[in-house]
Amino acid sequence: MKKDGIGGANTQTGIVFEGKVDLCDFLDKSVMDYHVESLDIGQGIYFKGTLVASSYKKYDLYKYLKSRGVDWTNILSKRLLPDDAIYVIKENTVFILEIKYQEVAGSVDEKLQTCGFKLRQYKRLLASLNYEVQFIYILNDWFKDPKYRDTLDYILEMKCSYYFNYLPFHKIGLPIPTSNK
Repeated sequence: MKKDGIGGANTQTGIVFEGKVDLCDFLDKSVMDYHVESLDIGQGIYFKGTLVASSYKKYDLYKYLKSRGVDWTNILSKRLLPDDAIYVIKENTVFILEIKYQEVAGSVDEKLQTCGFKLRQYKRLLASLNYEVQFIYILNDWFKDPKYRDTLDYILEMKCSYYFNYLPFHKIGLPIPTSNK
């Protein structure tokens, strides 16, 4: 486990998550040069007027897949519902974001250990669209406790990643804004 996790703290180069922050709301309300618009399915993320990404939360991901001719029931035995699935156009990558905010001991501990399986399943689900897939946890400070060292190491071993309270724009290929609103 890396001291203080992965990531930084400059709100100009990333998104600070306090509790369960909605990525699209944050970009639309707080970040210069970004705005978000509803699409037929999901939300479009625009930077300086150009569509750079789209966001699909929970069931919207499956509505999007259906619109692209992908029947998830032929691929997976059970649906996975991401907190957010961000398709970044220039990266041709879907970033599955799972936000885990914990203040007391609970079931989230074990959920962190499922990233390898979930990454595998999302890759299978999106393979026919030729999208790359990355799986990222956004964790609060609760998970900095040394008792999570093995779990955090495991997340990295599974080729997934995590950040504490923060997601750098460059990590998911979004343009870095000039300033905050």
